[in-house]
This record gives sequence, C-alpha cells and structure tokens, in this order.
Amino acid sequence: MFKQISHTFLYVLDQDEALDFYVGKLGLVVHTDADIDVMRWLTVTLPGDDSLQIGLLVPGPPLHDEATAAQVRELIAKGGAGGGVIFETDDCVGTYEALRAKGVEFTQEPMERFYGTDCALRDPFGNPLRFTEQPRPA
Repeated sequence: MFKQISHTFLYVLDQDEALDFYVGKLGLVVHTDADIDVMRWLTVTLPGDDSLQIGLLVPGPPLHDEATAAQVRELIAKGGAGGGVIFETDDCVGTYEALRAKGVEFTQEPMERFYGTDCALRDPFGNPLRFTEQPRPA
C-alpha cells in the first residue's frame, strides 16, 4: 500500500514568478527544473527535506486541453484554483516577521488556536498558504 505522499501541485500563471516567490521569499529550494518537451516540470522542496515536492505547474498541455487550461487560468486569476499548502514552523511569529520583511503580504496575522499558532498568506497567484507552530507541551 501507500507509504507517503511524494508530490502535490499548485497551479501558477508564471513559473519564473513562482520561483521568485517560493525560493526567493519563502526560502524553499528547487528540486527539479526540467524541460520535458511538452512542459516545464518545476518542483520545490523544503531545504534539507525532499520527501515532499511541490509542483508549480502552468495550466495547459499535457495536463489540460486549451479550453480547460483557459478556464483554470481564469480561476487562478480570481484566486480560486484550489489547492493550498500548510507548512510547519518552530516559530510562527518569527517566520511571519521575517517574511513580512521580505515583502510577503499576509491575509491573517499569527493567531493562537487550539492546535497551535498559525497565520495565512497567498502566493502571487492566489493559492492559499498557511504555516503553523505546534503548541508547546505543558
């Protein structure tokens, strides 16, 4: 049976802009950036942990026919293409402050909740992202 999740995907409109955000601002690293004839296969991972790759994919062939790709691009432009990622951090407030200093815009400041402290942002294409700090043991 299954042993782990290896990839998840986010739709983006521009892979170079996505690289600037995910690598340049969030601090992820490029795992794969390859031209596979029909598309650019671009994935990023957490530094030092490539067990989960996030694919940054542009709608179009071979994933979609052109009519579907146009609809997905329209949804992305509206911030409604689905998907999203939740990262874990040891310091939610510190990570929030470091990313704000890099110009990252947030949709929710850090808040304490029953499951820990977390906050929310969107990537340049409207994909929802969160990061959470687990509560400290009592």
